[in-house]
Amino acid sequence: MQLVLITGLSGSGKSVALNVLEDNGYYYVDNLPAKLLAQTVDFLAAAGHPRVALSVELREPEAPAELPRQIAAFRGLGHDVRVLFLEAKTDTLIKRFSETRRRHPLADDRLTLTECIQRERDLLAGIAGLAHRMDTSDLGPNTLRNWVKEFVGLPQSGLTLLFESFGYKHGVPLDADLVFDARCLPNPNYDPRLRPLTGRDRPVVEFLGADPATRKLLEDVRRFIADWLPAFDRDNRSYLTVAIGCTGGQHRSVYLVEALAGLFRDRGRVLVRHRELKA
Repeated sequence: MQLVLITGLSGSGKSVALNVLEDNGYYYVDNLPAKLLAQTVDFLAAAGHPRVALSVELREPEAPAELPRQIAAFRGLGHDVRVLFLEAKTDTLIKRFSETRRRHPLADDRLTLTECIQRERDLLAGIAGLAHRMDTSDLGPNTLRNWVKEFVGLPQSGLTLLFESFGYKHGVPLDADLVFDARCLPNPNYDPRLRPLTGRDRPVVEFLGADPATRKLLEDVRRFIADWLPAFDRDNRSYLTVAIGCTGGQHRSVYLVEALAGLFRDRGRVLVRHRELKA
C-alpha cells in the first residue's frame, strides 16, 4: 500500500493537499487522531486499499515522539510511506485565519493567534525533519496541487534533487536546503524586448547563455552540487532542495533552474519548481 501521511501547521494547506489526493483515487481520512493511526492503517491495508492518504492530528503531547516509530513499523510491513509536512510564515497564517474567520485549533482564552501559531510550530518542530517540507506561504492553490501531485508520483527510495526558482522580493523559500543568489547577473528585465518573457523563453535563454558571468555562476553551482551530492545521499536524505533567487523570480533564477535541472537529469530524480511563475 502507498501511504501518504500529511501533517503540518494549521492553515498551511493540508486540506488542499488531501483533496488533491482524493481527486486522484486515494482513500483518505481527514484529521485522524495520532493514537488511531496504527489501527487505521492496519484496517485499510487489510481492506485492500492500494493508495491511502491520512491527515494526521499530532498536537497531543506524546504524538510527535511516537510518529517515527510508527513510520518505521509501516515501512517494515512493506508499505510505501511518504510524509508531507506543510508550513507557512506566521504572518501568512495570521492572514489566512483572518480571511476565513476560523478559530485556531489551539486557541483558548489565554493565547493570542500569534502565540497559538508559535505553540503549534514548537510542538511539531521534531516532525518536520522526518518529512518532505513544503512552504506554502507564497503559493496559490493550483501550484500547491501540482507540487503534491509530483510528490506522490515519485518512487520512495533514493534522493530526489529539487530545483526551485524564486524572487527575493517575495522572500526566501522556507523549504530550501541550499540557496544561491543570481541578482548579481545581468537583468533581462531592463530590456523592453525581454521584460515580458521568462527564463524559459528562447530570447532570454540566448541572452543569459551568452553572458560570461552567468555561465560561470552556472558552472560554479553545478560543481558545488555535484561535489556534495554524494554526501547528502549518504546522509539518507530523501530530498535536496536547491533554491535559486533573483529579484522577481521571472528571468535569471528561472533560467538557472532549468539549466541545472538539465545538467542533473542523468543523476537521478529531478524536480523543477518556479514559485513566481503563474503557469
